[in-house]
Amino acid sequence: MLPLQVIDSFLLDYNVGQAILLGFILTTVATLLLSRKVLALNTILFGIVFMLTPQNLVPVHYLFLGIVLLVVGPLLFVTARD
Repeated sequence: MLPLQVIDSFLLDYNVGQAILLGFILTTVATLLLSRKVLALNTILFGIVFMLTPQNLVPVHYLFLGIVLLVVGPLLFVTARD
């Protein structure tokens, strides 16, 4: 387990949007081996998270990323065969 000071010193250099984006990338890589529906649900979930993140914590382009993920996620879900 990492001490909280190490995590805090790492996160001080980044904003909340970058930390959420890192979480999205890591969970997307983890769900690539699973079904496409799980990938679609992950995309929709992070689209909602990006949309609901307060704008004073992140730049506005993360809002647009959330909109794109909310459009792409249902398309992935509909085209999934699993």
